[in-house]
Amino acid sequence: MNEPHVARTARELGLGLGQVQATADLLGEGATVPFVARYRKEATGSLDEVAITAIRDRLAQLEALDDRRRAIVTSLQERELLTDELQRKLDAAETLAALEDVYQPFRPRRRTRASVARERGLEPLADSIVRQDPRLDPQAEAARYVTPADATVAEELRVADAEAALQGARDILAERVNDDAEARARIRRLFWHKGVIRTQVRSGKESGGAKFADYFDWSEPVANAPSHRVLAMLRGEAEDILACGIQPPEEEALAILERLFVRGTSRSSEHVRVAVRDGYKRLLARSMETETRAEAKQRADSAAIRVFAQNLRQLLLSPPLGQKRLLAIDPGLRTGCKTVVLDAQGQLVLDTVIYPDQSQQRRREAAETLLRLVREHRIEAVAIGNGTGGRETEAFVRGLDLPRSVGIVMVNEAGASVYSASDVARAEFPDRDITVRGAVSIGRRLMDPLAELVKIDPKSIGVGQYQHDVDQDALRQSLDDVVVSCVNFVGVEVNTASKQLLTYVSGLSATVADNIVRYRADNGPFKRRQDLVKVPRLGPKAFEQAAGFLRIHGAANPLDRSAVHPESYAIVDRMAADLGVGVADVIGSDSVRARLDLSRYISFSVGLPTLTDIVAELAKPGRDPRATFEVVQFREGIHSLEDVQPGMTLPGVVTNVTAFGAFVDIGVHQDGLVHISQLADRFVRDPNEVVSVQQPVQVTVLEVDRARRRISLSMRKNASVSPAR
Repeated sequence: MNEPHVARTARELGLGLGQVQATADLLGEGATVPFVARYRKEATGSLDEVAITAIRDRLAQLEALDDRRRAIVTSLQERELLTDELQRKLDAAETLAALEDVYQPFRPRRRTRASVARERGLEPLADSIVRQDPRLDPQAEAARYVTPADATVAEELRVADAEAALQGARDILAERVNDDAEARARIRRLFWHKGVIRTQVRSGKESGGAKFADYFDWSEPVANAPSHRVLAMLRGEAEDILACGIQPPEEEALAILERLFVRGTSRSSEHVRVAVRDGYKRLLARSMETETRAEAKQRADSAAIRVFAQNLRQLLLSPPLGQKRLLAIDPGLRTGCKTVVLDAQGQLVLDTVIYPDQSQQRRREAAETLLRLVREHRIEAVAIGNGTGGRETEAFVRGLDLPRSVGIVMVNEAGASVYSASDVARAEFPDRDITVRGAVSIGRRLMDPLAELVKIDPKSIGVGQYQHDVDQDALRQSLDDVVVSCVNFVGVEVNTASKQLLTYVSGLSATVADNIVRYRADNGPFKRRQDLVKVPRLGPKAFEQAAGFLRIHGAANPLDRSAVHPESYAIVDRMAADLGVGVADVIGSDSVRARLDLSRYISFSVGLPTLTDIVAELAKPGRDPRATFEVVQFREGIHSLEDVQPGMTLPGVVTNVTAFGAFVDIGVHQDGLVHISQLADRFVRDPNEVVSVQQPVQVTVLEVDRARRRISLSMRKNASVSPAR
């Protein structure tokens, strides 16, 4: 690993050099972030996943910077432009912007006004003028460069008169201003710290661009613009509704440049001043605006991706109902409600269609069917999708004489249709149509949101903010990190997990995950963790990375059901032997574990952090770390937007958290917005301080805009209510 990169990363992140070096070495050897965080605490000084991910990403950024540096050096060498001084400047550049500034004067470019002037032989004139010697007469000097009338020169290379020569010299100086590294650095800082982003509606686009009405005449400092507003403005520009620009105070920019390039008040100095102003307005301002837009976009992307990742984590770690016999319903008014029965392992038992919203006869038949299915299959809960017809279906089911023990739960079905049409769903249910697969997905995500949602592209789950506008590679990396983190945090039952879920386990590729499923089908369930080594292509390294995150419920060795890594089994055996009991007794008794002296088990490779984790896991081996499931029941009689009135206090579920507030499902097929200012009776800097995805909340309806289908909500105690529109 590059030692300077390790040192720089440690310095920037405020971490110990040894911590970063050890982390870099482990990642370089193929270890995953979850594995390093959980099972290599001694090496890293107990760094968590956030710190380890930051180290990984920063080292990758520095390596990318080096790649660009090498590409620039190669380009300069090929054109015989690389000097020792230039090499030193390139080596000293610590950011991509600084590196590109050094390279700027040598960048291959199309023909420019300055290059034409050079072709006409005017560079010596520019050199004379830029010295700003008070004794120089620029007009007289320029006359020396005028092409004689009888000269045999190509027309495009002729210099007509002294003014044309001076203009060419100023073009060369303007390009030098644009190429100067110090000038670029200073103007870049000015653009970012004092630049203002302005938007105007394009002529004739007012009616068609109504959704961007807030930005028809808008301006704010770019450095302070929230991510959602930046992305909204850029989307409006991309859709040709808005014209968008970023500029700092022009006179301040010109003053900076004149201090750099203009000396004195000679006639030459005035030509330099004109060139500086031209270089800024024609070249440098445009270049810096492009850079500032890119920087603003990158920062907005990062913020939006961070919000998406937080929401996805909360959604994936939603409390599971657990292994219950389920009846799941995908509502449909015209085509009927697709209804499936799932066993406690989530396997499809049967499917049918009911029509509770058509004729009275069909309504009676639907009731009889549901009651029979609940009775025959000893159903423990009913899952109902929250799409069109969901509330009506829920009201119908609640009106049946079901046993009190049968819970009725509305399930967010975002992404279920994506799963239904996917290759994964077709492979699972090749002889069932899309609607049946959707109902199965609704039921399974109630049983275990994590296990089911990993089958769906996270961008289709409905918890993002401008997810289609942000950098897709960065978004994919962040969301993959979240899924991997959540899967390994919870742990996976190897004998029931799908291929898709196993793919996210530390150390397992898609091929190995598929081999596990095939081996399980051919040889029956795994009896112990060590049997995993029999799976094709699951070698020692993959076993090391994955074993601690895989569970085997019912295994003879209770440690195979826990998060204790097989490499630590011998330690637990020693603990039990020292206490004169069996391993099961150490797990089952707090008083037995209390007698342990952990210092006796510290070794060169195993320290107190790992020993503490082992004992903590022995107290609750294999326990699901997610919260306990809680049923949220929407208010009866509130089924559509027309039923909602200002002043109502309603139960709801948070469906999405953004930088500007939280969206809440109140059961009317249109989420309401709790603006950040309405989240609490105190100042809230970050909505995640107050709410999380899938959190049950009580909200007050502030305003209902039926024309725009918008509902404004509040979680404050004393909310100011507006009349409905």
